[in-house]
Amino acid sequence: MGDWIPREEWVKTQPQALVASCVMLLDDQDRMLLLRYGPGQEDASGTWWLPGGMVDDGENPWPAARRELGEETGITLGSPPCLIGIDHRADVLGTGPVVDYFFAARLAAGQRIRLSPEHDRHALHHPDDLPDLLAAHCQTLTALHAAALAGRAIYLQEGIPT
Repeated sequence: MGDWIPREEWVKTQPQALVASCVMLLDDQDRMLLLRYGPGQEDASGTWWLPGGMVDDGENPWPAARRELGEETGITLGSPPCLIGIDHRADVLGTGPVVDYFFAARLAAGQRIRLSPEHDRHALHHPDDLPDLLAAHCQTLTALHAAALAGRAIYLQEGIPT
């Protein structure tokens, strides 16, 4: 039998994971809003991805996704969340494990996008457009898009549906 240690000490020995949260906004043609990271964004510069980011300490994934969406696009969502996916990535750029939450919402017709300084472009794309745009995330975004249209959540490992 091993040595007993208090719970607060035991918790410190457990693996730690970062948590991120993103929103897939779909327009009336079911195209996804994607943002391109601008110059100076380290490894992300020039890449396209969904609005989103890291969950702050004490924050829940949906409020974090809504906050990040507002910061990155100027869009405020009030509607209840629709969880469409959870992705577990074992190690992201040497930071250790990351758990990503993905939510879906509808982009209001005529909604203006106000980009944050970290992004330099935005575009609406259907999954069929993705191979030319961002091959690295094509499978992930296609699976999440299908989940959003079906209204059900999927589980991914390293961005790949299981």
